[in-house]
Amino acid sequence: MKRRAPLWAKVTTAVGASLAVLSGVALVGGQTLIASYTSDFTDNSLLESTSANAASKDIKGPLTMLLVGIDPRNAKTPPLSDSIVVAHIPADMSTAYLFSIPRDLYVDIPADSKSGLRAHKGKINSAMALGSQVDGKIDVSNGFKVLSKAVRGVTGIKDFDAAAIINFGGFKNIVEALGGVSMVIDMDVKSEHLTPEGKQRPRLDRCPVKNTPKGCDHPYTGPQASYKKSAKSIRLEPWQALDYVRQRYANAGVPMTDYDRQRHQQQFIKAMAKEAMSKDVITDVSKLSKILDAAGKSLTFAGGGNSPIEWAVALKNLNVDDMTTIKLPGGGKFDGSSYLGEEFGAGTDDFFEAVAEDRVGPFLLDNPAMVNNE
Repeated sequence: MKRRAPLWAKVTTAVGASLAVLSGVALVGGQTLIASYTSDFTDNSLLESTSANAASKDIKGPLTMLLVGIDPRNAKTPPLSDSIVVAHIPADMSTAYLFSIPRDLYVDIPADSKSGLRAHKGKINSAMALGSQVDGKIDVSNGFKVLSKAVRGVTGIKDFDAAAIINFGGFKNIVEALGGVSMVIDMDVKSEHLTPEGKQRPRLDRCPVKNTPKGCDHPYTGPQASYKKSAKSIRLEPWQALDYVRQRYANAGVPMTDYDRQRHQQQFIKAMAKEAMSKDVITDVSKLSKILDAAGKSLTFAGGGNSPIEWAVALKNLNVDDMTTIKLPGGGKFDGSSYLGEEFGAGTDDFFEAVAEDRVGPFLLDNPAMVNNE
């Protein structure tokens, strides 16, 4: 009989394999191993309706989780939310639905007294960066709260039951601990950032890092790493996998957008989960420890008073193979000829209403075009 992986293992792999591993630890009784890690990344203050010292409560569906990937250049740089994923689990907790919020979605950015942010319209990935600038320091938790309000504003979701922030810098260490991943490459892709050897491509002389002039949207030059469309899974080194799912620009005559990148990130979710299962990571305490060490402090988690272990146990009977990834329609929003960002297309309001009313399954049966065929 085929072994079933816990859904939490797959959902959290989207934003950090460390939580995927935590699920396995909980299921094999590795409580001692977990104890030294939990306090490092648990921050219940991320959730608006939950105090930092909230008491644990029963975890019952329907549930929504906000999972955010950030890529800060350094500790003093306001973090942009480069990956925003919402997971919805229905009342019967039989499956999960994942959908992405485009990083350039043009939305209402809410005011925030702590950071001094004024309400305005802008790209949603700026919400976290602006909200994190508090008294001359970087407060990632406050930035996350501003982002959460912006996401709730555009989706109509009243509150999130759990949340996680992943620093993309920790992803490479995690994937290296897994030894790479195998993925089907669904389109030809050339890297904007790296050479065929995995090194940073040099910048054009006219596009310095500081005070970059206009016309430097693509500031790099020289040979590029490339990923050829394949019918079968191919083995990717850790740097290749992360580079592939990072790309969103058309290159070498191949059209590409952020919507393609969202799809590739969802494929990466499955690839990492399968890798962990194939190597018995979820049932081998020594392997779990290695992954946790690799994750380090790249993860911050809030579970409304419940620990990652309690979440893992609550979702242990869900099957990763039953998870559905959603592609929400959308396109560019313009003010005359000026590009403002992205906007959702027809049908998304109906989808968000289905999420609020916990009837996503029936909605997708009537709207199969929104289901990613992977």
